Amino acid sequence: MKKLLILLTATILVSSIATIVVAVTNGPAEIKFTPKMGTVTFDHTAHQSLTDCSTCHHTGDYAQCKSCHGINPKAVKAKDAYHKTCKDCHKEMAKGPTRCRECHIK
Repeated sequence: MKKLLILLTATILVSSIATIVVAVTNGPAEIKFTPKMGTVTFDHTAHQSLTDCSTCHHTGDYAQCKSCHGINPKAVKAKDAYHKTCKDCHKEMAKGPTRCRECHIK
């Protein structure tokens, strides 16, 4: 019984610490995508205050988009996901770039 209690306590402690680390980590301040059309620089820090994380990180984890998009045949292509998510939000908010060369810089 004592071993079970120690194991349970240790499991709760590790889970709590992992949750705190994930909650505190906000990811990179800036993310750069390098498609053929030109480099897209995404200000991750600015967007964190504008929307809920699940808007982009819709799978519940904080994996990079290309870990599924472009690899998993059931997921839409990364290009299509970026364009739909970003442009639709920018149009809805009436703020942010919506034309190719406003994001893609050669």
